[in-house]
Amino acid sequence: MPSSTPSPTRRTSPSRSPEGDRAIEHTTAVVIGAGHAGLAASHFLTERSIDHLVLERGEVANSWRSERWESLRLLTPNRQSRLPGHRYQGPDPDGYMTNGEVVEFIERFAALTRAPVRAGTNVTSVRRTDDGYHVATSRGEIRCRSVVIASGACNQPVVPPLRDAVPAHVEQVTPFGYHSPGKLPDGGVLVVGASATGVQLADELRRSGRPVILSVGEHVRLPRTYRGRDVLGWMDASGVWDQRYDNIDDLVRARRLPSPQLVGTPERRTLDLNALATAGVELVGRWSALRDGHALFSGGLRNVFSLADLKLERLLETFDEWARTNGHDDEFGPPERFVPTRPPESPRLRLDLRGGEIRTIVWATGFRPDYRWLDVPVVDGKGRLRHDGGTVDSPGMYALGLPVLRRRKSTFIHGIEDDAREVIATLSRHLATRR
Repeated sequence: MPSSTPSPTRRTSPSRSPEGDRAIEHTTAVVIGAGHAGLAASHFLTERSIDHLVLERGEVANSWRSERWESLRLLTPNRQSRLPGHRYQGPDPDGYMTNGEVVEFIERFAALTRAPVRAGTNVTSVRRTDDGYHVATSRGEIRCRSVVIASGACNQPVVPPLRDAVPAHVEQVTPFGYHSPGKLPDGGVLVVGASATGVQLADELRRSGRPVILSVGEHVRLPRTYRGRDVLGWMDASGVWDQRYDNIDDLVRARRLPSPQLVGTPERRTLDLNALATAGVELVGRWSALRDGHALFSGGLRNVFSLADLKLERLLETFDEWARTNGHDDEFGPPERFVPTRPPESPRLRLDLRGGEIRTIVWATGFRPDYRWLDVPVVDGKGRLRHDGGTVDSPGMYALGLPVLRRRKSTFIHGIEDDAREVIATLSRHLATRR
């Protein structure tokens, strides 16, 4: 181990807080968040003997415990579930973990790595000091030389302002507030957004017997399996997921892409718009306005579908080319192509929210991080953290777990190891030059 690497022993300074009545704790690095990203950071900090604390407002894997609906499963197959030195060892490698199983998987990793997690600790402020950062929490104050922000990309649901004009008798929920169909009012449901969350909830609600309308905008269409293999396995093997952020032409757009239309089920079924329409879900365009109690949907569904279908075709061609080029073509079934997404014959452009047809609106319109506690000018006007591959625009501050942070797989559990290793290596070099 290089002699410049800090000692792993944490220490408490006799210095006092500005109020003069509490000691300020000192450590070299603070990691904010004890999900898979924060724990991966902790693993590599420990490996480099860098003393640190992992601060978590709830418990380990808190978002999986408290911010997911009951039936949710991981999108990636179990065989892809891995963290540094820890991977799925169960009997169902082609299955998909439930909420509870994901929590157990991350908890085991925290225990194996002996991560110094301080649970039930809410970070209220992070501000710059001459030699690092001052972190104020609900359990005291900490001074550190470096901060790793691993608090997640999905802390708050994004809901458009037109929600304020929805008639009062229509209940509105986000994925954070949705638990199961039985906990919603009886009657029809309008699901807004057709990413993974939107299609999964629309499917579950329709299967419960409710009338469901799905408002569709830009989306990413994927089959669950391709040529006999899970489609996300193809993403991994073909190198698509390993594409680096600095090799992507339109990085801003790549980081804003919706999650793919996938669901993890024992039968490995495909859940696309054709499947939903066949099940009786009514498809309408993007919700563009609300006037006099009427939701107005944009036209052009055919064009939206065609674009998603075209991107799917290009991706499948990438998989086929990888198999041919690398001598794997005979290991899989023949190349497949999927029928185009079928647009409704006459999609409705207007829906009266006052008439009782719709009793609930589910806003599956995306998520955003929450940096209200971050008193350092590193957040842009749209609430996004300014960073270059996880190196934040403030000396000694880093981030993990954000979309396409360093690779296309950055937000997935199995994608954090490479990102965390490289970001913590950068952090270590920063510490060595600042001694």
